[in-house]
Amino acid sequence: MGKLVVLGIQHCFVMFGATTLVPILTGIPVSVALFTAGLGTLIFHFITGGKVPVFLGSSFAFIAPIIAVTSYHADSANPLAYATGGLLLAGLVYMLMSFVVKKIGVEKVGKVFTPVVTGSMIMLIGLMLAPVAIDMASSNWMLAIVALVTAIIVKMYTKGFISMLPVLAGIGVGYLVGIITGNVSVEFSGVLAMPEFFLPKFSLFAISAIVPAAIAPCIEHFGDIYAISNVVDKPFYKEPGMHKTLLGDGIATSIAGLLGGPANTTYSENTGALAFTGVYNPMVMRIAAICAIVMSFVPAVGAVVSSIPLGVIGGISILLFGMIAAVGAKTWVTHKVDFSAKNIIIVAVMMVLGLGGANIQMGNFSLQGLGLAAVVGIILQYIWRKA
Repeated sequence: MGKLVVLGIQHCFVMFGATTLVPILTGIPVSVALFTAGLGTLIFHFITGGKVPVFLGSSFAFIAPIIAVTSYHADSANPLAYATGGLLLAGLVYMLMSFVVKKIGVEKVGKVFTPVVTGSMIMLIGLMLAPVAIDMASSNWMLAIVALVTAIIVKMYTKGFISMLPVLAGIGVGYLVGIITGNVSVEFSGVLAMPEFFLPKFSLFAISAIVPAAIAPCIEHFGDIYAISNVVDKPFYKEPGMHKTLLGDGIATSIAGLLGGPANTTYSENTGALAFTGVYNPMVMRIAAICAIVMSFVPAVGAVVSSIPLGVIGGISILLFGMIAAVGAKTWVTHKVDFSAKNIIIVAVMMVLGLGGANIQMGNFSLQGLGLAAVVGIILQYIWRKA
């Protein structure tokens, strides 16, 4: 259990930056985001039988709609309440998708999400995050290189339990060097504090702006679960089933909205850490979830974690996001994908749409990035079959 706790803390460090960035950009209290991420992860594990090593963090897909809603309701007492009301209802879209997947069966889902499509989706998850890693690393390349090299050395040249802690080691050494070079500043703000929960409100504008935006992350959810399945080498899309993972994600998102937090989503950062460390025990993610909840009540802990230099996180992210992209290539190899002209076209179009940031806007509905690439890939695949 002691080793599992350390591994859980490692995953907590991995998710912290992205999970807190969403509330910082939208105005949602960081403490609430940490609490709902931890609670949402525990709910997901309960619904899926504790079988899938997933951490649910703050979703980036709803940032633009949340900002639009808060701007529209700027004159109200709490504009964010209308946004979180929309998020509460957005979770119902996941639940509806869960029902559809269960109804049509996982076999038919598998015919849609073939290895050529899922491999491309998994690779895109990693490659689309690459600019984020480089942007963070470029804030201090020295610290980024120290963290990256330390993580690689620990993974490649140590044995036993220590070899399972490359991320924690990279962050620790990078943080220490940051202190020595004067790149770390910690501001403490009290010992204990209750997260600033607030109840949601509802408006037609908020619902129309936020609920349709849930369709894209629902599609991305398929890619996330296939990625985790390929990393762990277990078909989680069959057992516990894609319908249960969607249901868990949806309920977690609705409860987050009920408490005033951002929508939840499966975190690619933690999937990358799974691939790199080789530790697949779902208990590790549940411990990370408990750590997130504890941090939401202890500002001092959050202050220390948030003081980790961006360069350090960037160096580690280069490795983690690259691991996800590599898993996508591994999917093609494992399933012996035939790169005929038709499959090459599918991969080529998906890559450009995803990496190019293509965006189709129809009213308040937006399909972009990974979601758009997946839909187009599936359509091309269908056309080839009918041809």
